[in-house]
Amino acid sequence: MPIRQLSETMINQIAAGEVIERPASVVKELVENALDAGASRVEIVTAGGGLNLIRVTDDGSGIPEQELALAIARHCTSKLSDSIHDIRSLGFRGEALPSIGSVARLSIRSRTAGGDSAAEIGIDGGRVSAVKPAAANRGTTVEVRDLFFATPARLKFMKGERAESSATSDVVKRIAIAFPAVRFTLAGADRSTLELPATSDTPEGRLARVAQVMGKDFPDNAIAIDAAREGVHLAGHVSIPSYTRANALQQYAYVNGRPVRDKLIAGAIRGAFADVLPRDRHAVTVLFLSLDPSTVDVNVHPAKADVRFRDPGLVRGLIVGAIREALAGAGIRAATTGAAGMMAAFRPGAAPYSHPGPANGHRSYEAAYRASGGFDPLRSAQRPLDMDEARTPRNGFAENEQAAFDTGPLASADVRAGMAEPTEALLGMVLGAARAQVHENYIVAQTRDSLVIVDQHAAHERLVYEALKNALHSRAVPSQMLLLPEIVDLPEEDAERLAMHSETLAKFGLGLERFGPGAVAVRETPSMLGETNVQQLVRDLADEIADNDTVETLKERLDRIAATMACHGSVRSGRLLKAEEMNALLRQMEATPGSGTCNHGRPTYIELKLADIERLFGRR
Repeated sequence: MPIRQLSETMINQIAAGEVIERPASVVKELVENALDAGASRVEIVTAGGGLNLIRVTDDGSGIPEQELALAIARHCTSKLSDSIHDIRSLGFRGEALPSIGSVARLSIRSRTAGGDSAAEIGIDGGRVSAVKPAAANRGTTVEVRDLFFATPARLKFMKGERAESSATSDVVKRIAIAFPAVRFTLAGADRSTLELPATSDTPEGRLARVAQVMGKDFPDNAIAIDAAREGVHLAGHVSIPSYTRANALQQYAYVNGRPVRDKLIAGAIRGAFADVLPRDRHAVTVLFLSLDPSTVDVNVHPAKADVRFRDPGLVRGLIVGAIREALAGAGIRAATTGAAGMMAAFRPGAAPYSHPGPANGHRSYEAAYRASGGFDPLRSAQRPLDMDEARTPRNGFAENEQAAFDTGPLASADVRAGMAEPTEALLGMVLGAARAQVHENYIVAQTRDSLVIVDQHAAHERLVYEALKNALHSRAVPSQMLLLPEIVDLPEEDAERLAMHSETLAKFGLGLERFGPGAVAVRETPSMLGETNVQQLVRDLADEIADNDTVETLKERLDRIAATMACHGSVRSGRLLKAEEMNALLRQMEATPGSGTCNHGRPTYIELKLADIERLFGRR
């Protein structure tokens, strides 16, 4: 077949295959156009999951009548200056509208602020209609019907209506977080209405918008981030370690206001939380990166979902360092959802009746009544506590008189923290004063306004782990010399990268050097690793340096060994603690960063506010 020039419709349909993957992609492009036009209100309406109808209305600057024809032509845009390296808008390619029009029925109705009337233009499967007058308020309304009718094969790859509607909601929420001063509305017959009222473009306003999108629990369980390094500024919020999700869908990242799904940022978040989260849990984050547009390339993906940084190591280091510093500075905090779970576990109601004999009918109760000798008010469990010994002073809880309540062996406090009342100073501490130890594993503490339950093994495990880590990274890691150097064959570029990081690797106990072309010789390995697969370790390090320009793999392996040592060296479950030991453990937890979770990511304590306890008993 000879080489020939493709038709304009075919070119646009090819571009649509890259830009328009599903209805959510259309919504993304149209909403970005509205925001670039300076809109303060964006309304989205869908039907049939977006395949039947997508309508986006804004109150932006509008499109002049004489420019409507250009708006639907390829590579025509008002957002790009003479330099592709200075992109300050969300859109810039000039491909979205012609691509949508080539596979759907598209109409654009727009009116500028100074215009006497509106104008409308349509494009139906690539066929453009003439511009005509229309009635509309200031702004633009873009309507897309019968998406992919011109390319029916694409319809076979669409998911169900509910899945497409969900994807559209996610896109709108993701964009809305970056523009808190804009009001967003998403409605339609295929969904429940989503309304996000405008707040303000301030840190408080952004957090309020985040709460609208992610729920009111997030601000109560979040830590503020604000850090800068070499012209790159990072702001936002991350969840405390005890507030997690089963997937990473609630990790939002923005680069110069643009929502992105970047693997470097995702990897940095994962690395920052590596010590405090279980492997199957994910942090909740909203991070905003601001940097010079010339140092980031947003033109690497047709849908602008990925970006490339000129200095990826700087960006990753800033994210990891800022999050870890924020976690350390936040002190010890428990997730508010833990108290909610505890309240759900406590179901108010009568205690179960545990009569030792059968109780299947009135006769068994009558026999039991007769055998007991009848009703005696002095021995009744319902009598007033001071009925029979009103003149005798009592101490404690009068355990002998409470025997009527006994229905079998019940668990009781293993260790009481003394009968004396705790001092005001202890009650004012974050974890309060230890009052008892129950089931030989849980410390019950009291603060001025809450009840705290601590898992002694998990808490001490975290304390020992942090101490081991500090000792490990405060000096060079001890190494062991190999009897014979291990030669690892690698691609030349991997060998070169390892050689460039040899000084850093030596601090972690791994001594290596170049050994001819395409190989490195390993002469020392960290003593903590014992007998290890040197070949696999070096290859893993080479892969990570190629991806992220870091040597975190080796550090993580050493940290895992320290975690194992901490687990076996900490206070075991079943050990009775004295009151002084319990209070000392609480004070160490308060002074140790990250002590709200153990090495495996499980919470070390749960706090139940006095107000919640009163609510359980119907006092509120």
